[in-house]
Amino acid sequence: MALDSNERPGQPIAKFESMLKTDDVYFFDAEDFEDIIHHYLNNGKVSLGKKAIKIGLQQHPDSIELKLLDVEVMVFENNLEVAERMLDELQLLDSSNEEIYIQRANIYSKKDNHEAAVTLLHKALELADDSFDIHSLLGMEYLFMDNFQLAKENFMMCVSFDQEDYSSLYNVIYCFEFMEDYDGAIYYLNDYLERNPYCEVAWHQLGKQYTAKKMLNEALASFDFAIISDDTFIGAYFEKGRVLEKLGRYNEAIENYETTISIEDPTSHAYLRIGKCHEKLHNDDLAKHFFYHTVHEDPLLDKGWLAITDFYYRKKDYKKALYYINKAINIDEENSLYWKKCAKINKALENYDEADFAYKQAVDLGNFELETWLSWTAVVLQCDDSESAFQILQQGLEFYPEEAKLWYAVTGVHLMLKQTVKAKKSFSKAIKLDADKLSTFEVGFPQFYQLDWIQDIISEMKRAS
Repeated sequence: MALDSNERPGQPIAKFESMLKTDDVYFFDAEDFEDIIHHYLNNGKVSLGKKAIKIGLQQHPDSIELKLLDVEVMVFENNLEVAERMLDELQLLDSSNEEIYIQRANIYSKKDNHEAAVTLLHKALELADDSFDIHSLLGMEYLFMDNFQLAKENFMMCVSFDQEDYSSLYNVIYCFEFMEDYDGAIYYLNDYLERNPYCEVAWHQLGKQYTAKKMLNEALASFDFAIISDDTFIGAYFEKGRVLEKLGRYNEAIENYETTISIEDPTSHAYLRIGKCHEKLHNDDLAKHFFYHTVHEDPLLDKGWLAITDFYYRKKDYKKALYYINKAINIDEENSLYWKKCAKINKALENYDEADFAYKQAVDLGNFELETWLSWTAVVLQCDDSESAFQILQQGLEFYPEEAKLWYAVTGVHLMLKQTVKAKKSFSKAIKLDADKLSTFEVGFPQFYQLDWIQDIISEMKRAS
């Protein structure tokens, strides 16, 4: 039995859900169905949205808006061919409906044809009375195309329509940051704050821009204003703590991190930062206490294990350091920094084979720092493997062909391989590149430093200078 809407007073959504629980059928206006469907889709309840579409089309079979919502769900579920056929039919009925172009644009976007999507969205803009959502979609399409300037302009339009559209505001700042236009971001945010002086989100973002420019006092003031605007804004306290750390004001930084813990459940990141501050203050027991709290709170936070590793490494307790760096590697074995740290610890423990393996892993994962090549060379030389040392240095020279330290090391390896002629050439190149780094050869290969021909080259260089 169909009931008139007046017989069951209440909001459309509550009434619709009541209908689903009974055998009764209630009548809704098409606009009510649109509101119900939007509610479910916006809250991720797609199955209920689909039920509302089905019932809505039974009651209003000619409603183009309900059919377009059906298309929207089809696109969301990647039923693109069906959606396109439905749009073809709808366009014959209403060719000036901007939603048809929006859904066609969504289909092209799903197919990674973002240029076509943009063209259709501009057509929708020509037809639309309310362009807010279209500018948001255009912004996202331009982001897909890496056109950050046009993306930024469209998200700015969204913010101009709705000053509390923080999602678009974040996207505007993201575009500024990607283009490394921190000054532009600062100008934009200050202008925004002229109109919205108590917007904690804008103050927070402004503080991050000042931090990026190393304008730390200005950053601190911005985070303070964010906290004044919302004294429960955890992100502002946390970022303020980071700035205070940079300024060496560690006790104040700790207070801000502790505030984040008092407002909400403790986080591993807050414990980690508190531990780092205590470490700077030489409160070793407290530092260790908070580092252990970090990994207890989140055993998968590899940075926590790394912090404990560094703590013991500085204490020269290399066995404990090795235990904890292995914990970090087990969590993220693709992190070249962890492998390099593992290599350094094994080197300190004189586990040269393990250090060799760890350096190889670090390089394979993209760590091409100069110090890596030099340390790796020193490790394999401890294993009396001069050939491998030479190969490692050759790889290093591909990245640093004019680095004197590498050429001094090549000289030493040539001499170990009894290749005197090659050694003379590499030593001459090294000393011409940087005579001031000669000490690295003297320290690394003291057994060769007093060779007559080496002393002759050094004397000749001194006379020439």
